[in-house]
Amino acid sequence: MEPIITSPANERLKHARRVRDGREDGLIFIEGERLVEECLKSGLRMIACYHAPEPGLVAGSLIEGLNKSGCPVFPVAETVLETISDTVNSQGLIVIAKRPVFSLEDLSANNPGEPLIVCLDKVQDPGNFGTIVRTAEAAGASGVIALKGCVDAWAPKTLRSSMGSAFRLPMATEISDEEFIRYADNGSFRIVATFADGETLYTDFDWRDPVIVVFGNEAHGISRKLMERCDAGLRIPIHEPVESLNVSAAAAAILFEAVRQRT
Repeated sequence: MEPIITSPANERLKHARRVRDGREDGLIFIEGERLVEECLKSGLRMIACYHAPEPGLVAGSLIEGLNKSGCPVFPVAETVLETISDTVNSQGLIVIAKRPVFSLEDLSANNPGEPLIVCLDKVQDPGNFGTIVRTAEAAGASGVIALKGCVDAWAPKTLRSSMGSAFRLPMATEISDEEFIRYADNGSFRIVATFADGETLYTDFDWRDPVIVVFGNEAHGISRKLMERCDAGLRIPIHEPVESLNVSAAAAAILFEAVRQRT
């Protein structure tokens, strides 16, 4: 067993903080028993684990699994572990892993039949982003496209909201509008989005064909360029005086209508 790390100035912990803050390209910061368990199941390459000196039963079992996988494991004094935690109260278990990398073509390959793909346009809230990723996986989507301007898809808060779905569902990130439109055109996808005055009720749209559904920024919706490219504007009926739904709620309604039609 490695000696307990007792100094916040330890070089390994400095590196972990840089990963947490998004300052180490290609690496992600995973915290908590649930996410670490999902990471282990997904087969991501893990390069370091930091844990409290006396882990509980569940954490202890996960640490054993990490050891068997070849991931270096380091005990850290609890007060010191808190200095790298991304939560108010450290959960006592942190893993640094290699970030999965997917291309747009990988999303199509994940379901070569009739792909259902989610595209996020400048979604800013980590909770919304992660929740939509989780909903997309639950709905059997082929993958998620995050256009440039979205919140960091791999930030700790975003990963926590996805509840592990981000480790399994292919995500192509930092995609330009031009790349996205070219991909959609080449793949003969229909592009749809929701609008308050959309001409088609979302339950009347035929979701059985290859389709990309775009969900936009919480305050401003989707960009004008994407709006002009949409093949259909969808409407979710809501009662006054409510004017709109939270983007993750709208995504759930839309995606599970697609599920209903496809099953």
